[in-house]
Amino acid sequence: MTDRVTLSRLAVYARHGVLPEEATLGQRFYITLTCELDLRPAGAADDYNQAVCYGALADLVVGIATQRRFKIIEGLAEAIASAVLAGHPRVGSVTVKVEKPEAPVQHILDTVAVEIERHRG
Repeated sequence: MTDRVTLSRLAVYARHGVLPEEATLGQRFYITLTCELDLRPAGAADDYNQAVCYGALADLVVGIATQRRFKIIEGLAEAIASAVLAGHPRVGSVTVKVEKPEAPVQHILDTVAVEIERHRG
């Protein structure tokens, strides 16, 4: 059985994209993070120290998304996934979804998104 910790659609304002206007103006991105790990020890002991801190995960995501500029959202997703696995040894795998609702596309759409899944190694 696999357990999950999910942060859904964390909103960040950042300047990712290949176009010069995206670097200048910035836009909103939504990031969903799903970490797979065994939550039994934390749940059975009701022990915060055996869990993964949701706030620390959110801080990590926001820090990467706002302190670095990526040309493509695939790069942003990869950086987040790598940082989660490097910084949280209890996490066995992570799925990162990055949504870019204001992507410069010449069609009417709700959002563009990439979703990647990475496993500990």
